This record gives sequence, C-alpha cells and structure tokens, in this order.
Amino acid sequence: MTQRPDLDQLSADQLRALATELFDRVETKDRALVRSNVIIEKLTHEVAILKRHKYARRSEQLDAVQGKLLDELIDSDLAAIEVELDQAMTEEQKAARPKQQPKRTPLPPELPRTLIHHEPENTQCRCGCQLKRIGEDVSEKLDYVPGEFTVERHIRCKWACNECETLIQAPVPPQVIDKGIPTSGLLAQVLVAKYADHLPLYRQERIFGRAGLEIPRSTLAEWVGACGVQLQPLVDALRSTLLEHGVLHADETPVSMLAPGKKKTHKAYVWAYCTTPFSDLKATVYDFAPSRAGEHARTFLGDWQGKLVCDDYAGYKAGFGNGITEIGCMAHARRKFYDLHEANKSELAAKALEYIGGLYEIERDTKDLPPDKRQEIRETKARPIADALHQWMLAHRQKVPDGSGTAKALDYSLKRWKALTRYLDDGAVPIDNNWVENQIRPWALGRSNWLFAGSLRSGQRAAAVMTLIQSAKLNGHDPYAYLKDVLTRLPAQKNNAIDELLPHNWKPTIPDKV
Repeated sequence: MTQRPDLDQLSADQLRALATELFDRVETKDRALVRSNVIIEKLTHEVAILKRHKYARRSEQLDAVQGKLLDELIDSDLAAIEVELDQAMTEEQKAARPKQQPKRTPLPPELPRTLIHHEPENTQCRCGCQLKRIGEDVSEKLDYVPGEFTVERHIRCKWACNECETLIQAPVPPQVIDKGIPTSGLLAQVLVAKYADHLPLYRQERIFGRAGLEIPRSTLAEWVGACGVQLQPLVDALRSTLLEHGVLHADETPVSMLAPGKKKTHKAYVWAYCTTPFSDLKATVYDFAPSRAGEHARTFLGDWQGKLVCDDYAGYKAGFGNGITEIGCMAHARRKFYDLHEANKSELAAKALEYIGGLYEIERDTKDLPPDKRQEIRETKARPIADALHQWMLAHRQKVPDGSGTAKALDYSLKRWKALTRYLDDGAVPIDNNWVENQIRPWALGRSNWLFAGSLRSGQRAAAVMTLIQSAKLNGHDPYAYLKDVLTRLPAQKNNAIDELLPHNWKPTIPDKV
C-alpha cells in the first residue's frame, strides 16, 4: 500500500503536481465508469427486450417447431448477456445485484459416479504441525459420453491444525459455467451436436431423455449462450492470426434471420474467410452480419493488405483500392461456359472448357509442390494455355451478337481477365475460390435443420462456435475432443497464452481422475 505523503512537508509545486495527478486518476476512473455504465445499460436493455419477447404473446404465424427454435435462441442470448454483464460490472455492482439461488434438481442417484479428489499441495501447517482431515465438500458435475450419462463427484477435503486452528482446502477448479452442473464434456457434446451435427436443442432434449435424464432445452440454451461468450476470445485470436497471412479466400452465403417480436425473417449473411490449401495455417473464420453490404468485409479485414481470392461480388471492390489485390475465380468463369454447354451443347463452350481443363490439369499435377516449383511450372506450361485462351476468346467475341448467352460467357472472363490470371504470377495463390466454398457448406447444411437465426447475437454466436469446429476439422481434430479439452483449460488459461488453444496449435491434455 502506498504511504500517504505529508502535505505539510510539500512545496507549492509539489502540491500542484500531486493535485494534477489525483485529478487525472479521478478523470480516468470516471471515464472507465461511464464506459462500464453504458455497456451495462445497453445489455440490461437488451435483456428486457428479450424477456418481453420470450414471455409475451407470440405470433400465431410461427408453427410449433419454429416456436421451439425461437425459445432456445432467446434463452441462449439471455445467458450470453448475463455473462457479459457479469464481466462488465465492478465488484461493488456485483454485490448490489439481487442474489438468485438456482433451483436445481439433484442428479439421479442411479447414474454412475466417478470420484475426483482435490487435495491441497501440502498438508503441513505453517506452525510446523501436521494438518488433520476434518471433513470435505462435495459437488457433482453432470458428464455425458454419447448415449450415457455419468456423474463426476468432486471431493475437496478439509484439513485443520489442532494447534493454531489453521484450515486449508484445495481450491474449487475453475469452470466455464461457474457453479453449474455440466462438465466440459457435456458442454462440448451440446455444442458439437448443435453446430456441427445441426441438431436443434429441442431434439437434443429428447435424445438426452432417452439416455436417462431430461435436460430442459432452456437449460441447454443457457449453457450454449455462456459458452459462446467464453469462446469468443479464441475466435478473436484466430482472426488476428488469419490476417497475418498474405493470401486469403472470401465468400458469403445468405442465412434467414428472425428479429424477435416480428412476423417475418429477413436475409442476413455469413461471411467466410480462410487460408488457402497451400498455406501452413489451416483456419476458417466465419463472420455473421445483418446484410451483404461490403462494409462488413471491410470491417473484418481492417488494415489487411494482401491477395484476396473471391468472386465478382461488388462488396469486395472498395477494398481493392486500398491495398488489397483481387484474385479472380477461374471456377466461376468455367461455370459460365459449362452452363452454356449444358443448355445447347455449344461447340464454342466445349472449346473453352477444353482450354480451362488444361489449366486445371496443371494445378492437379502441382498441388503438392512448394510455391516456387509450382510457379515455375505455371510459367512454362499454364501461361501459354492462358494466353491462347485469351486470344481465342477475343477473336470469337467479335463474331457473336451482343446479349447472347455466348457473349455473356465470353464477357464475364474478358472483363475479369487480369484478376483471373493473377494466380500465374504467384505459386502461393490458388486458381479458384472453391476451397472457401467448401468451408461455407456447413451453413448450407444447417439452414435446412435450424431454419433461421433468431437474432444477430445468436448468428454471431453460431459463427464463433462453427469457426472453432471447422478449423478443428481442418487440422485433423475431432471437434468434440477439441472443444472438451479447450472448455476444460480455458477458465485457467492466461490471456497471453490463449494461442495455445487455437486449433492449429492445440495439443490435447488428459485430466487426472482418481
């Protein structure tokens, strides 16, 4: 503790300096308090709106399944906001909040139990005496191995000294959900089932019921919301790592989003950004946004300046004037000729497909080579084919009438020719954008199961969890094993060591059980 200065002994200049320092401290604390209060007010308002939507009369236009989906999304959002509120509050504000004692049903006694003992590192008292065991605290966590529930019984023994009445006990292991019953394994199961297997929570509720314990979907939703907040720092760290690479893919796909309290959905978008198949980093980051406006791509990429492989969507164009180099997608160009050939068996389209097929054959032959070797082969073999294709398209464009299907197919490639052939200049750049289209496919599969995103917050949470799941898959990890281990270690992980838990750095640990 800093010793208070003797004001009587300070000179006028020292007093003025001290006063200035104190005013600066007060001003800094006031600014921090104002920011904190603004965040708390915003989150409290959001909670009130969600609760009103949850408990108010619901539109009859929502069928039973849609109603269940909306219920679980609101419950998840509420739980996520509560976690963020807790993080934003000071200790005094937390103490002033009304205490809520959760009414929890005891776990069924017939479920198998695994005993996990937590003992102090040292049972020697500071006075020199040997501590004696005088009791224990027992807490239970619900675990789940697909198809079977078990219970972890955590036993924290108490040790006391007869001489000086010292009492010690092993600390409570940190948990993602403080004082909750789920283990990291159960939380990982719920997240993977929802976001990788696309099982809504009301279906999981039935599955758990068949396994011997019905967990209300409102409880499952609270777990999902809390986990989404806790996992967000990992996603932010992965985004920062992704933007350190000079060549990226980008794509977007629509997702219906329902604003709670309204009768209709509108089209939101999930944007996918990933490294190339040639990169040492295997990572995909999803960004959920309320629209397809190009500002969302610019916000995500920030000051990044590199080569962006993308389709011809106008939303990316603004970035191309700010240091980003456009890399066109040859697969999109090929698709125009393929559709033309399928429609009328066009000989001209068949010839274009033959040229483009030659370019792809070279890519297949060089996909496992280092970038410099790939670049050499592209220069000697692929560039002559590309130049011949370009000259051929220019010659035939003069022969076909404007507005025809053939003219449109030729114009698509000719107008983008520079971007389409930039891959020839760099062996680290892929020929097309197919890689990111594969990464965005899980969202297309999910749409048919969960139908819509219930809010911007729930869409962003889905993007965060699916980012970690998809990136884990890209690195050869089982998403369940990855999330279970990460959720176990995350509460005690230091902020400066968060990168250790990213999918491309992750190494599993096996907790000790006794």
